[in-house]
Amino acid sequence: MNYTADEIRDIVFEAKMVANHKAKEYINDKLKGEDNFPCGFAWVEIFGIKGNTKLGKQMKLAGLEKSYNGAYNIWNPSNVNFQNVDCKEAGAQAAAEVLKKYGFRAYAGRRVD
Repeated sequence: MNYTADEIRDIVFEAKMVANHKAKEYINDKLKGEDNFPCGFAWVEIFGIKGNTKLGKQMKLAGLEKSYNGAYNIWNPSNVNFQNVDCKEAGAQAAAEVLKKYGFRAYAGRRVD
């Protein structure tokens, strides 16, 4: 993979838009618009990119930061203001799929609060 910081920003933007759509779809279809059931957090982690490589430097320029586990992290990619963890996870999974489409090793994560 050889992306510029601008291209990475565009990819992340696409992933966040898809995540937002998927989370809102979950809220409307599964939760019937009500914020209930377990609350928590969701995110996407991108593994396998060293910070000192050309791609790693472009990731940093694009505004992505590494987590304690060495992965680049996108916190709550859906940007929904619900506490429900399931809608946030649906968004994170959708974002991870977009990132995978571009060749990134991306996985959704979640934690119940």
